[in-house]
Amino acid sequence: MSRREGSLEDPQADSSASPLPHLEAKIQQTHSLARLLTKYAEQLLQEYVQHQGDPFGLPGFSPPRLPVADLSDPAPGHAGLPVPERLRLDAAALAALPPLLDVVRRLQGELNPRALRLLRRLEDAARQVRALGAAVEAVLAALGAESRGPRPEPAAAAVAASTASAGVFPAKVLGFRVCGLYLEWVSRTEADLGQLAPGGPA
Repeated sequence: MSRREGSLEDPQADSSASPLPHLEAKIQQTHSLARLLTKYAEQLLQEYVQHQGDPFGLPGFSPPRLPVADLSDPAPGHAGLPVPERLRLDAAALAALPPLLDVVRRLQGELNPRALRLLRRLEDAARQVRALGAAVEAVLAALGAESRGPRPEPAAAAVAASTASAGVFPAKVLGFRVCGLYLEWVSRTEADLGQLAPGGPA
């Protein structure tokens, strides 16, 4: 994956190439990465639920959609925004996810220390979504639509402290919520990049 990420992050990799084919390749590579991470995110959410016990995974169980610091669901009107604006929102959400996934991994390390594959998936997810975020930023830069200024420092440490003190069930709900948001945002990013990818909707 490192070679692919390098090509995404180096807009001057081939100065002799025409800008348009290079941009199309950048978009296609990033779209393929988002599609792959959507699959991984589905697997992560399923595995997370398997390790939480009842009532998680029971038919009809719907845990509260707790607010998560630095991150929210895609807005209902997201799909109606111009594609560059959507990608800016995607990039901001992707940047917020790694520290939150790290919080979930630490909490699960205490609650389910033997769930080694889940802990590894959470660690991988944080690294992979960081790479996707960097790739989306590179696409925005190539489109001449960079993201808007520096982002605030994530509040993940405060999330961890408040959740740990609240008890086991809130910690499990937080993890479920973060894994769900991870899936929502990488799939949303995949769809948004699909609008630009060769062969995508006009």
